[in-house]
Amino acid sequence: MRRRPAIVAWFILLLPLMLEAAQPKGHLVIIGGGSRTKEIMRTFVQLSGGTSGSVVVFPMASGDAAGVGKQQAAEIASGGVKHCVSLNVTREQANTDSVLRLLDNVTGVFFSGGDQSKLTAALKGTRVEQRLHEIYESGGTLGGTSAGAAVMSEIMITGTELLNKDTVNAYTSIKKNNIQTAQGFAFVTSAIVDQHFVRRKRHNRLLSLALEHPLLLCVGIDESTAIIVNPDNTFTVAGESVVSVYDASRATNISLNKNGMLSGSPVALHILQAGETFDMTARCIAGKSN
Repeated sequence: MRRRPAIVAWFILLLPLMLEAAQPKGHLVIIGGGSRTKEIMRTFVQLSGGTSGSVVVFPMASGDAAGVGKQQAAEIASGGVKHCVSLNVTREQANTDSVLRLLDNVTGVFFSGGDQSKLTAALKGTRVEQRLHEIYESGGTLGGTSAGAAVMSEIMITGTELLNKDTVNAYTSIKKNNIQTAQGFAFVTSAIVDQHFVRRKRHNRLLSLALEHPLLLCVGIDESTAIIVNPDNTFTVAGESVVSVYDASRATNISLNKNGMLSGSPVALHILQAGETFDMTARCIAGKSN
């Protein structure tokens, strides 16, 4: 029993090193859809190794996976990476040695837009997904736009409403169990990511999820805008519009009324523009670059 204080003391000393080792060493470039600015794509290329980088594009979310994959690979290659290819793979192929070998020495990965459920159907739970986590944890960069942004978080918004069947007037309420979610790739575990946010007026759907998952941040990224997630669990905004962050972690009275409408207070809202940095651990704006 006399040894317990010493053991506790060693644990306290080692804890920061353990947490540092567990934190991924790579970056995420999460784009809210729409046009991709030169600045955002230049940042993705630079973080992926620049002229010595090797990038793979996964286009399976797109309805024209072959065409979109070819186009996005050419776009990234024109930014100066040494090597960039598109891998349009099935779930069966994502568990093969031959596809895994194509990910050897890869420094950057990019997920196309379209239907995020197609991406997770092809890769979730496969050997390729495991390899993507290894790339990120060892210092690689993962990027994605639109559907390729949605897959980044552990809780993934699918785009389907469960209660509102009106496909013309979407997200007209803040209700419990209305926003369908599924398992994403979990590169982001402390937040839920949404995209096309301001342009498509998706505030209600993210507010619903913020009140249903108050321990998680809810990050809405607008079109032509991106967050660059850093190894220290901060992100910096780049691009032309804004990023909205909902934080319901301090709400003490989250409840439902007789119509199933969610309410709660306080719910913090942060709206960030290009150059501003948000600390996802401290849950506050950390500063702005000049």
